[in-house]
Amino acid sequence: MNAITRRDFMGATAALVAGAIPAHAQGDYPNRVVRIVVGFAAGGGNDIFARLVGQKLSEILGQSVIIENKPGAGSRLANEYALNQPADGYTLLVAASGGMSIASAIYPKLTYHPTRSFVPLTMIANFPLILAIPADHPAKTVQDLVVYMKANPDKSNYATSSPAFTIATELFKLKTGAPGQSIPYKSSNESLVSVLSGQTLLTIADGPPTVPMVKGGKVRALAVTGSVRSAELPDVPSMAEAGLPGVNTGLWSGFFAHAGTPAPILKKLEDALRRAIADPDVNGKLKAMAVNPGGGSSEDFRAMIDADIKTTADVVKAANLTFPE
Repeated sequence: MNAITRRDFMGATAALVAGAIPAHAQGDYPNRVVRIVVGFAAGGGNDIFARLVGQKLSEILGQSVIIENKPGAGSRLANEYALNQPADGYTLLVAASGGMSIASAIYPKLTYHPTRSFVPLTMIANFPLILAIPADHPAKTVQDLVVYMKANPDKSNYATSSPAFTIATELFKLKTGAPGQSIPYKSSNESLVSVLSGQTLLTIADGPPTVPMVKGGKVRALAVTGSVRSAELPDVPSMAEAGLPGVNTGLWSGFFAHAGTPAPILKKLEDALRRAIADPDVNGKLKAMAVNPGGGSSEDFRAMIDADIKTTADVVKAANLTFPE
C-alpha cells in the first residue's frame, strides 16, 4: 500500500472509529488517564515541554496525565504510533518541526501528514537558530561573512547535524549566493566544536548548545534566524536586521491529536492546553529555557505548519537536497 493510499485509508478508519464513540462518552471526557506520546528520550527538550505542560493539563482536566517516550527515527516512529491509537482524545502527541513539517517536506514516503492525519492543537514553543563562526574569524557581520565566503569558497564548508540545520543553511546560501558544502556531524554540539576548531567555517544551530559557547567566547554569533533578537543574546542581530528577512527558519514543538477525534473533545483539549501554556508558572519556565512560549489557536498553528512545509519544500527543491529515510 503506497503512502497516499495508506494515509487515506487510515483517515477513513479514524473517522469510523470517531463515529463509533458514543455521545455520552464524548460529554464526560476525560474519565480516565490521558497519555502524551513523545518521540524523544526522557530529559530532552520535547520531553521537558511535555512534562511541564502535562502537569498543568492534569490539573485543568482533573485527570491523570502520563508521558510515554518512544524515541527513534527522528520522532517519526512515535508519530506513526500515535496515529495508530484510538481517536478518542486519550492519546495526545507532542511533536516537533523535525518530525512534522520538515519530515513532510523531505520524505516522499512518509506515512502521515502533520495537518491531515493529525489536528494541531496548539504550539508549546518555538525558537530561532543561531549562525555561529569561529571567535577569531575576521568577519564581524553577516555581510562580512558572505563576502569572505564568496572570496574563499574552498574554506566555506558548514557543519550540520540534522535536516533542519541543513535546510536553514541552504536557505541562507540561496538568499545570499554564498557557497559552501555541508559536513555532517552527530549533534549540534559536535558541529560547534568543528567550528571553534576551524574544521568548518560556520554552523546554524539551536540555542541550548550554542548560547553557552557564544557567552564563553568560543564562537561568535553573527545573527539569529527570523525577525526578533534572542533574549539570551540581546546584542546579536536578527537575520531581518542583517538584511535577510527571508532567512526565517526556526524550530517548534506542539501538541497534536488524531484527526479522527470528535470535535467536542478537540475543543476541550485545545482550550485546556492553551490555558496550561498561558499559566504564569508554565510560561515562566518555558521562557527560562530560552524559547518563545506558544499557546495560540489550533487554526493558527495549522496555518503555520502548512506554510512551514511549503517553505521547506521550496528550499529542498531549489537546493536540490536529498535526505536518507
